[in-house]
Amino acid sequence: MTSSTPKPGLHLRNKNLQGYDFPALVKVAPALTKHIINTKAGTPSIDFANPTAVKALNRAILALNYGVCGWEIPTGYLCPPIPGRADYIHHTADLLASCNKKVIPTGSGVRVLDIGVGANCVYPLIGHAEYGWHFLGVDIDEAALKNAQIILGKNPALTASVELRHQTVWDNIFTGLLRSGENFELSICNPPFHNTPDDVMAVSQRKWNNLGKAGGQKGGAQPRLNFGGGGTELWCNGGERAFVKSMIEQSINIPKRVMWFTSLVSSAENLVHIEAALKKAKVVESRTIAMAQGQKQSRFVAWTFCGNGEREKWRKARWSSEPARFGGDQEAPDEPV
Repeated sequence: MTSSTPKPGLHLRNKNLQGYDFPALVKVAPALTKHIINTKAGTPSIDFANPTAVKALNRAILALNYGVCGWEIPTGYLCPPIPGRADYIHHTADLLASCNKKVIPTGSGVRVLDIGVGANCVYPLIGHAEYGWHFLGVDIDEAALKNAQIILGKNPALTASVELRHQTVWDNIFTGLLRSGENFELSICNPPFHNTPDDVMAVSQRKWNNLGKAGGQKGGAQPRLNFGGGGTELWCNGGERAFVKSMIEQSINIPKRVMWFTSLVSSAENLVHIEAALKKAKVVESRTIAMAQGQKQSRFVAWTFCGNGEREKWRKARWSSEPARFGGDQEAPDEPV
């Protein structure tokens, strides 16, 4: 077996930039072996329409690249593509570096609020391994939080760096969430993208068509969600547009508790509506940061109510003047994000 081809568009610090190193992945996770197939080009891969294979690949990537032991999620929960999730973390690190003389702040002084941490808990796992950040992971789904806690329990070194919290009110995102004295450098979010369960199925059908499957055709297998996902993870009334707009509206009430609010945005068509909501909220600054994985184009939006002077005071109060390097060279790109 040889490594697969490089992944175009990934962040330069992404550990899967050169593709999946299947020999190394199999070495740390032998159970992945039975899922490996050869492509027409003769390179190893997996069947990305097979949820079990996708989960096995994720487990191996997390073990090899981030030192995570015993990662498991219940059937039906979101099993996200790890390289794309790592990219979000790396780009938000660059966002912080733009406020810190182009050096990424690392260690426990950086606190990140993960809205919708999910059963998979991947953002805290990746963010702590890459930069030593501390996380508060929040979710409306108690079963998801229970599984995330099981993952942390299998990785004792993480228990002091990752806290989990239940958001008890369905329509609340930030409202009623933070405790006295809690402040965060970042909030991150992978919002529910879809408006209805039917929308979820339509996307699943398109994925199967792209993968050359016969889902939905008479006599063919029904399309499956290769990356899984339950109701609260995949859809809400109004989809991601409504969710992110609600997030912006609620962020107005905690403007200086988070330096940079951020959220993934799957559909470029939603950007004009999100930008209008940011303008209405009178944010000090907003940015849209492009990302890509293969043919998939994505992005996240970031906004802040803190001016440059306030960000400088924040940096001096909470970060070392010369942040320690963590996990290798952590200097951000020359151009600000």
